[in-house]
This record gives sequence, C-alpha cells and structure tokens, in this order.
Amino acid sequence: MIGIDLTGRTALVTGATGELGRVMARTLAACGADVAIHYNRNEGQALELQKEIIATGRRAAIVQADITNLDSIVAMRDKVNAELGHVDIVVANAVIQYAWTSVLEQAPEDYRSQFDSCVMQSVYLAKAFAPAMIEKQAGRFIGINTECAMQNFETQSAYVAGKRGMDGIYRILAKEIGKDQITVNQVAPGWTISDRDRANGTERSEGYEKSVALKRRGTDQDIANTVAYLASDLAGFITGAYIPVCGGNVMPAI
Repeated sequence: MIGIDLTGRTALVTGATGELGRVMARTLAACGADVAIHYNRNEGQALELQKEIIATGRRAAIVQADITNLDSIVAMRDKVNAELGHVDIVVANAVIQYAWTSVLEQAPEDYRSQFDSCVMQSVYLAKAFAPAMIEKQAGRFIGINTECAMQNFETQSAYVAGKRGMDGIYRILAKEIGKDQITVNQVAPGWTISDRDRANGTERSEGYEKSVALKRRGTDQDIANTVAYLASDLAGFITGAYIPVCGGNVMPAI
C-alpha cells in the first residue's frame, strides 16, 4: 500500500482465519508488519495463512486463544512475545457467530456471547497488551465494529448491543491511554463482499446498494486498507474514532 510502512512492527489480528481477518492479516504483512494469526478452532486455515505470509518475506506466528477468557488471551500474548516480540498493533476482529432473530425470540445466551466477544474481548486485549505499549509510549488498538450499530434494524439486537458496548470501551480507553501515545479506533464495515460472496456469485445486492451513497458494496480489501491506515504513522493523530467503511450507508452526525 502506497505511503504505509509498518516495517519493524508486529500486528495481532484476532479472528484472522475469518473472511475479513484473512485480508487484514495479508494487508498488514504487505505493509511490512510481522503478523500474529489468532484462531480459536480453525488451525488448518491459520497454518495456510501463516505459510502464505511467510512466503512474502514477513514473519508470522499462529496463536490459539479463547477471546472471551483473560487467561487465554494472556497466554496468547506470551506466545506472540516469544515468537515475534512486542505487539505494536492489536486488531480485535473476532466475534462469536449466532442466528439473528427478534428480541422476544433471541436466546439469552446469544446476548451473553456478544457481550463476551465484543466487550470483554476488548477489555482483555487492553489488559494484556496495553501495559507494554504504555512502557514503549506507542501502540495501536483497532476494533472491528459494524454499521449495524447505527442502524438498529430488526433481529440485530444482540449484535448491536455487543458492538455498542464495545464502542463505549474503545472511546473511554482512547482517553485513558492517549497520554501514552497509543491510539484507539474502530472500523465499522458495511455489508462487505468477501471470498464467500465471490465463490457463491453473491457480490451484488440491488436493494442494499440503493441505500449506499456510492451505490455499491464495499470489499474486504476496503476494510483491510482502513485498518492498515489506522495502524500506520499516517493516522498518528486520530484516536477515539468510529469510522464507517460502508460507502456512505451510514453517516455519523457531528
């Protein structure tokens, strides 16, 4: 990516084997970063992505962790530190998947899973990785939020509740560790085209595209580009931001 140089830095991407996570990991590596590839169950895809990144000349490590458990995240941090060194960039992308339905029908455990994977993951990552960043007086936290957090459509209650809680953590964390020259930002994708869409031929959605100012769906690379920008020195004076990458489908008011 032109103008973005992450050489000498190490990035951790949680949920790196997912549709968006893979592209984020590849893009950060293309910008020069060494990458820690987090997975929960999909070790095979993590190993494939590791080989792919190493083939580009960057270092890569795979790390398993339960992102809803502090001890597991601390163990992941220690493994990354041992294999790649201090983590400079943390991308919180992992989220627990579940079936969306109405508030009256949604299982209570779905709300708990979204709270754990959105809010508590953010808290645990901060506890595990912020102290070393504070000591170094540099670092980046980038959370993957969603345009849904501003839309409040039917069936999205558990997801929106989790992501809105995440938003609160990130905004307050930005104020608390800003003095240590650590930025804390969120990227909010719209309905994004991924490899799954390309394989299934489902890239187009006329109904959704009509609501988007740019009249198209964004791509996984659009999201990864924004993550790389926020990870770079180019975004050194941006913190506490919620940045929709959705072609103008949602526009936060000033």
